[in-house]
Amino acid sequence: MLELLVLLSAAVVAVPLFQRLGLGSVLGFLTAGVVVGPSVLGLIDDIEAIRHLAELGIVFLLFLIGIEMKPARLWRMRRQVFGFGLAQVVLTTLVLTVLGRLAGLPPPVPLLLGSALALSSTAFVLQLLAERNELATHHGRLAFAVLLLQDLAVVPLLALVPLLGGEGLELEVKIGFAILEALVIFAGVLVAGRHLFGPLFRHVAASRNSEVFTALALLLVLGIAELMEVAGLSMAMGAFIAGLLIAESEFRHQVVADIQPFRGLLLGLFFMSVGMSVNLDGLVGDFANVLLWLLVLVVVKVTVMWPVALLAGLRGAPAQAVALLLAQGGEFGFVLFGVAHHAGLLDEMLFQRAILVVALSMALTPLLVYIADRLLVAQRARLAVSALGVTAAATGEEEPLPVLIAGFGRVGRRIADLLVTAGIPYFAIEQDAETVSHAREEGYRVFFGDVSRPEVLRAAGIRGARMAVIAVDRGEPTEQTVTAIRRESSRVPIYVRARDRAHCRRMLQLGATHTVSETLETSLQLAGDALTGSGLPRERVDQLIDSFRREYHTDTGDPPEPHSPAASDKPLA
Repeated sequence: MLELLVLLSAAVVAVPLFQRLGLGSVLGFLTAGVVVGPSVLGLIDDIEAIRHLAELGIVFLLFLIGIEMKPARLWRMRRQVFGFGLAQVVLTTLVLTVLGRLAGLPPPVPLLLGSALALSSTAFVLQLLAERNELATHHGRLAFAVLLLQDLAVVPLLALVPLLGGEGLELEVKIGFAILEALVIFAGVLVAGRHLFGPLFRHVAASRNSEVFTALALLLVLGIAELMEVAGLSMAMGAFIAGLLIAESEFRHQVVADIQPFRGLLLGLFFMSVGMSVNLDGLVGDFANVLLWLLVLVVVKVTVMWPVALLAGLRGAPAQAVALLLAQGGEFGFVLFGVAHHAGLLDEMLFQRAILVVALSMALTPLLVYIADRLLVAQRARLAVSALGVTAAATGEEEPLPVLIAGFGRVGRRIADLLVTAGIPYFAIEQDAETVSHAREEGYRVFFGDVSRPEVLRAAGIRGARMAVIAVDRGEPTEQTVTAIRRESSRVPIYVRARDRAHCRRMLQLGATHTVSETLETSLQLAGDALTGSGLPRERVDQLIDSFRREYHTDTGDPPEPHSPAASDKPLA
């Protein structure tokens, strides 16, 4: 209990501080581990026991990455992912491997170090891109594609590490075995599990017991991970396959929300265990080599990624920005180095040096991002002066942002139909598993989940939505959903289906952008039909209804908008 309190205290102090400094949570956890570990305060004794528990963080991380590897997404981005992403990983690995051999490192250490250092920090880079609203830009999409391939490459790399420790096989044969092994396992588990987990999740979701649903999600991750380890492979690979199994499932957002807390805590514990493994005393005399490795790593990754970005169609500052964004080592480097160290492929000195190089490269990232920002700002200024900026914006290829529909009853379904007719993309979240199942059979893009939970909204990507339309037919869940959306994003417009005037006022106080009262619109529709049937001209009826609606919304503090449903005589439902 005392060691647990020490770890929690160190994380609570270090992580917010490092995030405030713009250095990210990973470096915060690493530093906290260094401070409480043997090198500084020596407050933690049994590092090995903590490391065994912390390895579950990697299991959950690989599971979430597997969920993101949706076949449809990979197919849409196949040219960028398997073309430019693969080129970056292969070329960077090749250059670093050659440099390692020239430095006198014995095989297979250069290949192991080169492939691990070729990976960048997915969490770090995506967070930086999201904070700058650059995920939808050309350089943001290319960076995302490269990171996607790097995440995918972790699986064969994890399979490769134990093979590299074996005897009697040539290196090329070992690499071929690693790739073949990963492909066979993928195919076998996907075929076996594709028709098993969907019905199982539907059965549990129908019970509306969130604790049992979470238990099933944990059983899926840990069960398949354990099966893979029994089969002689890694638990992390099993977790990745488990993620693939439900990547296209309607339950993916809810599962991500349920798994995320376990992943966050255990992954933070893993990074702290890595920090506790750092021997600062032994690295004092080796610091010059660490700085040399750091310089070589950044220069090689920038030199490789820059021409790859040019081949991808980027020019000038955007190509340079991608190269700088991906110049650091990544969190998977810690994973691969730890596995290799445990397998005896890396001695203690190389293990310590590699960990410190990755950590320092991540610490250097904010400076590299600042340089990239300056380059982008300078280029935008030049484009504005030459009047090319408007043309570039007009011919951009950004995909339209989707609309989130919360609740998929009759109202939500009609909204989806109208959005499809208008050519506007959408996705819906509904808590009734049977409704979700039927809607997906009819071709609707609906996912199972509790939309009032911020972690579900986060997993669904609410910050990248064009707007949110709340079509839930109950008062309290509607209020919780508006509050959750507004907590996650202050800019996403929220259109709400409300019951009456008081409910409209309450929704506006909670942060809704626009409300539509069910009782008002039903009353106006009936009144309009009655007035028309009484002989009043339709134009006069429309004037009366529009006047009444304006007074109503003015009274609630929400004047109707020119393009909103409340501005016409057509009810939202």
